[in-house]
Amino acid sequence: MTLPWMVRKSLRQHLLSTLVTALSIALAGGLLMAVWVVKEQAQNAFTGVNSGFDAVLGARGSQLQLVLNTLFHIEESPGNIPMTDYEQIRSHGAVQTAIPIALGDNYLGYRIVGTITNLFTEVELSEGRRHRLARGRLFDPELREAVVGSFAAQRLGWKPGDTFQPYHGLIFNPNDQHAETYVVVGILEPSNTPADRVIWIPLQGVQLMAGHDPRAANDISGVLIKFRDTSPLTARNLDLMYNRQGNRLTFAWPIARIVAQLFNRIAWVDRVLALVAYLVALVATGSILVSIYNSMSERRRDIAILRALGARRRTIFSAIVLEAAAIAALGMALAFIVYGAILATVAAIVRAQVGVVLDPWAPAAVMLWAPVGMIAMAALAGVIPAWKAYRTPVAENLSPVS
Repeated sequence: MTLPWMVRKSLRQHLLSTLVTALSIALAGGLLMAVWVVKEQAQNAFTGVNSGFDAVLGARGSQLQLVLNTLFHIEESPGNIPMTDYEQIRSHGAVQTAIPIALGDNYLGYRIVGTITNLFTEVELSEGRRHRLARGRLFDPELREAVVGSFAAQRLGWKPGDTFQPYHGLIFNPNDQHAETYVVVGILEPSNTPADRVIWIPLQGVQLMAGHDPRAANDISGVLIKFRDTSPLTARNLDLMYNRQGNRLTFAWPIARIVAQLFNRIAWVDRVLALVAYLVALVATGSILVSIYNSMSERRRDIAILRALGARRRTIFSAIVLEAAAIAALGMALAFIVYGAILATVAAIVRAQVGVVLDPWAPAAVMLWAPVGMIAMAALAGVIPAWKAYRTPVAENLSPVS
């Protein structure tokens, strides 16, 4: 008569309550791990995305809004700036690459961004890694042609040779379609950046689109900047020139610190979600205590028989504690299924809305401490019914049942 045998026998005898309790543990553990991983991965993914650039120059306003608009394509533009500002920053000795972009249109909600082909031929997303074409070629700056990000092309079902008519504005309005027709000439390989959700056209295509303000024909939405070296002195000088001494433009740098401001603003959401997850875990652990404790009355005779057959008090005590831990272990095994389902759903939503990719199965410390912590809490919860079993009188419970 071994401990594993006693635990297995008890779990089988109380199969329904075991499964229900394990499922509650699975939901709690899956939610806890999902909240933790989404928080960490989202922050790391957002702050790690710079699309190969060090800074952004745009109209006077919020640095965060400028970065979200030009790099993540999820905000309204703070305004336009003249091409002369682009020419000036491009000729600055510290600037290696300057890419102008112009926004203002969409197709079924996917943003259309005007730019130059240097974005694809010169800019490195990371060391040695540039945008690459999966099919087709780059657009001709003089023609109405488009290069489409991989995610947008997949969702729209586009291939080279397909045509489309843009819609005015950043939000899709079926009654606001432009007359111009563009031809898809290239599809980009996945870059796992917000660029995957963008439809790229020549810069002048946005500037001269019918229906746009003709006075803004030479304006752009911003300039994406790559420095020749990573020395902060250069960036600080430009920050001083544009942000401190000037009052017309905004120089957004460093990008990671600016994006981190977004998470600082919504930190309370993380805390609320974490609190909910912890409370659910606590309730689920309590359910183990209640489930086992409530079954102790019907177990008294079985415990007395085991004692009469030679089982010691501490053996009975250990069996109850191990049973609680086993239920939690089963629940946490199922929790990874719940976790995977939640993360897959969240990752799909984040990629569709922002273009940032989350990896549900990337190693995370919570995948270790959450199961260990939950099993330890369950074992601790099992101490109370185990103590009750420990004190079960043998003679009284072996009396014939009348």
